[in-house]
Amino acid sequence: MGGFASNGSLRLGRGRLKAAAKTTAAGGRRKSSLVKPSSKPAIAGMLLGYARVSKGDEQSNALQAKALKAAGCRRLFEEAASGGRWDRPELQRMLEQLREGDTVVVWKLDRLSRSLKDVLHIMERIAAAGAGFRSLTESIDTTTAGGRMMMQMVGSFAEFERAMIRERTSAGIAVARAEGRIGGRRKKLDAAKRKEIAESVITGRKSGADMARLYNISQPTVSRIVAQHRTLAP
Repeated sequence: MGGFASNGSLRLGRGRLKAAAKTTAAGGRRKSSLVKPSSKPAIAGMLLGYARVSKGDEQSNALQAKALKAAGCRRLFEEAASGGRWDRPELQRMLEQLREGDTVVVWKLDRLSRSLKDVLHIMERIAAAGAGFRSLTESIDTTTAGGRMMMQMVGSFAEFERAMIRERTSAGIAVARAEGRIGGRRKKLDAAKRKEIAESVITGRKSGADMARLYNISQPTVSRIVAQHRTLAP
């Protein structure tokens, strides 16, 4: 009896050990199936600062440079040039050196350009390089969802403004045509003066050069007036 009890207890113990091992293995498998693969790490780029003052201003880039360095910019591109110009050497050099993951930082949005159209064009160049943009004063950061939404809103307003300008221009032209006014530069010479120029040259009273000096026009203009007069003459 004692041996039978010992063998039964031994078999029971082995069965419990096997069941526990299966449960542990199954739990391990379930746990491992919940582990997600690691995501690809983001590319860490540089912060590139851009500082600008208008050419001829008594101001310097010192204040902007200080703010950009405090923001963590490792490289600065500084120049004195008008914000309305697109062909700024330092701006172009910065855009050419942009790499994926970099971020362009400016002290204020108008330091990038005073033209909204140019600002949006520069933003497209930055985005095409896989880089971001930050403006310290306006707290715009296109590396965040909120910053990208802000720039999309700015672009929408710019497009709306351009559409309104086109509509006003078209309406003005339509009104002018309805009133009999034709666009373009006003003619410098009226019909009487054109007739006098043509007849003076044709009859030989004056030369083409003389009439050009008299009416402050070019000699090719005199030649065209004479040719038109001969064509229309009976």
